Amino acid sequence: MRRLAVFLASSDGHDPAYAELAADVGAELARRGIGLVYGGGRRGLMGVLADSALKAGGEVIGVMPRSMIEREWAHEEVTELLICDSMHERKAMMAEHADAFVALPGGLGTLEEIFEVWSWRQLGYHAKPVGLLDAGGFWTPLLDALRGITDSGFLPASTLDDLAVAPRLPGLLDALEERLRRAPQPAHRG
Repeated sequence: MRRLAVFLASSDGHDPAYAELAADVGAELARRGIGLVYGGGRRGLMGVLADSALKAGGEVIGVMPRSMIEREWAHEEVTELLICDSMHERKAMMAEHADAFVALPGGLGTLEEIFEVWSWRQLGYHAKPVGLLDAGGFWTPLLDALRGITDSGFLPASTLDDLAVAPRLPGLLDALEERLRRAPQPAHRG
């Protein structure tokens, strides 16, 4: 895995443990030589993640729509800041530059981003693995809801089982790497 796309909050959240988690993830990715692809923000958990990876000598690629840059939301010290015109383009560019996807704590934007790339994987548009870093059980209520959706027949058990989930980054990275090793080629291109 050369680069990992990380979706996470542009705010801090209420618990300082979220910022500690983002900092640990950024530093660990840099230590392992895994480039970070993220939304390009300088605030909240996004900023903490990017700052930590940069401080540890890692590659950090930010992707941000022009309108957000005009609002001065961009992190200007990243290795590379890719500019696009829309949120749709942002997600496509992030997907293009990453080998796998992970969600850290976040809100609606984080959920929308991770669900979209997971849906793309299920539909065969890419074979890149998707995961949730369930530190402190943050994603456990969502996982319980997804199990209920599976039990109701609206989500194949194989799709839920394909989602990599771990409470700590090393275990999650191992699960993503294992899925990369056995990845089929995508059925659709584009």
